[in-house]
Amino acid sequence: MSLIKTSDEISKMRQGGQLLSKALKAVVDAVVPGVRLFELDAIAERVIREGGGEPSFKEYKSSKDDKPFPSTLCLSVNEEVVHGCGNRDYVLKDGDIVGIDVGCWYQGLCTDMAVTVPVGKVSPSAIKLMEITKGALFAGVRAARVGGSIKDISSAIENFVKPHGYGIVRALVGHGVGHAVHEEPHVPNFVSAQYPDVKIVDGMCLALEPMLGLGGSFEVETGKDNWSIIMKDKSLGSHFEVTIAVTKNGVEVLTPMPV
Repeated sequence: MSLIKTSDEISKMRQGGQLLSKALKAVVDAVVPGVRLFELDAIAERVIREGGGEPSFKEYKSSKDDKPFPSTLCLSVNEEVVHGCGNRDYVLKDGDIVGIDVGCWYQGLCTDMAVTVPVGKVSPSAIKLMEITKGALFAGVRAARVGGSIKDISSAIENFVKPHGYGIVRALVGHGVGHAVHEEPHVPNFVSAQYPDVKIVDGMCLALEPMLGLGGSFEVETGKDNWSIIMKDKSLGSHFEVTIAVTKNGVEVLTPMPV
């Protein structure tokens, strides 16, 4: 499996990314107090399938022995930072924040994106957390270039977040994407010798996705459902993600942000 995508493959990912953005916008527009998570999930699946795509998370297994993921969306509420199941009967209430993570297959190629949005009126601290997470994401996008390295992206995200004191989740990182839901290379949101500093080359497609905790800790734990990843200190979590293509012509966001 090649980590490099051809111009034709990037074109197909661009079309898939536009479909994914359309589905995400439809979900964001439906987020109000009183809506149930499974209702949002149904909206995303309908838009993706009507557009000729196929959800990439639903029935996804990272290995053959894993339990398949049960929904089209990852819907993560409040202290759930990522991987909350979208098929739950949870009713969103005023003051919640919800992370909406979605991926799809389109013409044999995969894209991935996420936003975190308020439900009704939320606290100023929640608004700021979401704003900084989104800002960190695009700091990473701006740092990506052919001839640079993954470390440039990691450093840009980390340096953007540091002055605000939020915890950067370390147990999960961004990744390559396109031929599979998750590909090499790992794209951490922090600088660490734990991950190889991979050179960025023409045609590389990456999913950048900072995940932050309001409480300042990076520690997370798995929920009782064995899916949701929860901030261990139970503070609010926030997650934003886009798929980008890095070519000799620059960086292109293949999944336009709907909010």
